[in-house]
Amino acid sequence: MDKGHPGNFFEDLELGRVLPHAGPRTVTTADATLYLALTGSRFALQAAEPLARAWGLPASPLDDLLVFHLVFGQSVPDLSVNAVANLGYADGRFLAPVYPGDTLIARSTVIGRKETSSGRTGIVWVRTEGFKADGTPVLAYVRWVLVNKRDPASPAPAPVVPELPAFVTPDRLVVPAGLAPRAVDPAETGSPWFFEDYAVGERIDHVDGMAVMESEHRLATRLYRNTARVHFNDHVERRGRLGSVIVYGGVVMSIARALSFNGLGNACSILAINAGTHANPCRPGDTVYAWSEVLDRAELPGRTDVGALRLRLVAMKDHPAQSFPLKDEAGRYRPEVLLDLDYWALLPRRATQAPHVGR
Repeated sequence: MDKGHPGNFFEDLELGRVLPHAGPRTVTTADATLYLALTGSRFALQAAEPLARAWGLPASPLDDLLVFHLVFGQSVPDLSVNAVANLGYADGRFLAPVYPGDTLIARSTVIGRKETSSGRTGIVWVRTEGFKADGTPVLAYVRWVLVNKRDPASPAPAPVVPELPAFVTPDRLVVPAGLAPRAVDPAETGSPWFFEDYAVGERIDHVDGMAVMESEHRLATRLYRNTARVHFNDHVERRGRLGSVIVYGGVVMSIARALSFNGLGNACSILAINAGTHANPCRPGDTVYAWSEVLDRAELPGRTDVGALRLRLVAMKDHPAQSFPLKDEAGRYRPEVLLDLDYWALLPRRATQAPHVGR
């Protein structure tokens, strides 16, 4: 008997199917440290226990994107093993902080699917949810994936395309429980800029570039337990359209977020992922640069200490950000654009600044 499982194909992912994902994952401080080593992230809340406790949390939480990747990785064996590409994200909300010692579990529900014109693939929309072992929800998001069919001749199902919000409205944003920034010292956080200092339409060049090294992208993807073949199987991918494995788009996302510290150092938490597109593939050896645009600002009900910025984070390969490239005259992403991510970030307000700073 053949005990190996080839993974689910388009035909297997029927509308309404619920997939409880195997592989619960207990996270530790080692995960947090390795994530810092792989991304170079400098955000203080996720790295400094005294600061996290001073801001009302019991400990430094895991980086929000690390939580996203760990939940995402649990879903890959059921959803992405036979994927051609992960196409996008929407309606993502971070619902509770995750701390070392927490165990993450995940499940996904198929909410839409549509065969492509080639007849060889189909797009599948899923809502993936992450929970702590005690049932506390920590994350929910929608993504859509281009998946191979097992049999190109099999009949196409009736297309169902879910209606998704253009962005998460501010009233749905969840501030991490207990978080109350106070006595914010720019000398500690690394940034003098607070919520009030950003204007809608402002663009920020994050200046630095970071190469995606061969060994590091594979180590990161293993950390997330993402088993998609396009990230590991050189034997097959050398003969593919790019001539090499493809870097998991989440690695690009995390590097771009880490680079955004230069200009957004007080953006202490990600509250929501409104939309995301992996515009072009990244290959090992590409250098990632990044820039951000402030899309909106939101007051948060009942909060005078924090506000939310809606940000567009753009990652590019081998192209410094000074000219802020995005799309060409035909509306297509330029070939150097790797990622176009729309998200909400939480920032302390200037009223929280330590009284002695700059006085």
